[in-house]
Amino acid sequence: MRLKPRILDRYILTSWSRIFLLTAIGLPLTTIIIELTDNINGWLQDGLGWKRIALATLLRLPENMFEVMPAAVLFATIFTIGNLSRNTELTAIKASGISFHRMLRPLIIASVFAAALGVAVGELAPGATRKGLEIEGKKKILSRNEKYNFVFRADQGWVYTISSLDIAHQTLGGLLLERQGTGDAFPTIVVTADSARWDSAGRHWQLWSGSTRLISARENVQDFSFNTLRRSAMNEKPAELRQEPKDPEEMRYGELGDYITALQRSGNDANKLIVERSLKIILPITCIVIALFGAPLALTAPRAGAAVGLALSLATTLIFLTLIQLSQAIGISGVIPPQVAAWFPTVLFLFLGLWLLARART
Repeated sequence: MRLKPRILDRYILTSWSRIFLLTAIGLPLTTIIIELTDNINGWLQDGLGWKRIALATLLRLPENMFEVMPAAVLFATIFTIGNLSRNTELTAIKASGISFHRMLRPLIIASVFAAALGVAVGELAPGATRKGLEIEGKKKILSRNEKYNFVFRADQGWVYTISSLDIAHQTLGGLLLERQGTGDAFPTIVVTADSARWDSAGRHWQLWSGSTRLISARENVQDFSFNTLRRSAMNEKPAELRQEPKDPEEMRYGELGDYITALQRSGNDANKLIVERSLKIILPITCIVIALFGAPLALTAPRAGAAVGLALSLATTLIFLTLIQLSQAIGISGVIPPQVAAWFPTVLFLFLGLWLLARART
């Protein structure tokens, strides 16, 4: 009896999906339970109720899921192929005329979906993590309509020092705007104003009762007073000025890119953040690479038990995580470009996977 490819695809996908979901959710939950056990006494002493503790703990799930997604794909691939080998099903599949490479097609498709899921979870994780920290009291929740005594770094080298922001009335109080210059053709500019109001129609701020100071390289200073001044370059909306600075792990891919650009513009070293931003894309893509690597790896011991499959999965995961840590350190140090360092483990596993796949008996 000839085995139909579609029936085989459904069978493999069902087995793979069950193991993948169990690992992708089970491993993060295990980590969360350990963290909950370690911190429960402190949270209760801080006055957090059980509902808030449970919500704060569950909000850590997306971040943990994102980190273990490649490991979940590896576990699912090795155990699925390993089970087929141990139960002689792989022999029956080949005897029916279906090659090993054809049999891998549903696994590769599933890994692509896992990569897409990884991207989605990676974009969801920063907001969930930040909300969890706010519930735990580690992040201050700001008033929705007011903010006081803060600094905002804008585009084109401008830095705003603002005494007060009222979003409801779209006004600012006590402004100091500064842009560092480089010479006579590009002088330092310092603008002070008592207040400002947002012009919704013109999409700019109108400054009131202040002065503008131009400082050239020769230390020539020119002062101009004004009753009202239109700042077309200052086009950040009131709600944008209110945003509290975030830690890198609390930023989505696009936000982190903007933050890196601002750091580089101000002359700061952004290598660490460039590596972390690259990993937000690399880890999901690794799901596909790890499937190519894990499938032929599972054939190395076809008659071995589940313990061997578990050992292979854990050892490979440990090696991969170690390589990521090393590449991060190298990229941060600037020895090689940070993007190259971030991509190195994934590219290495891709070549190893293709080599193992080429050597696999089809």
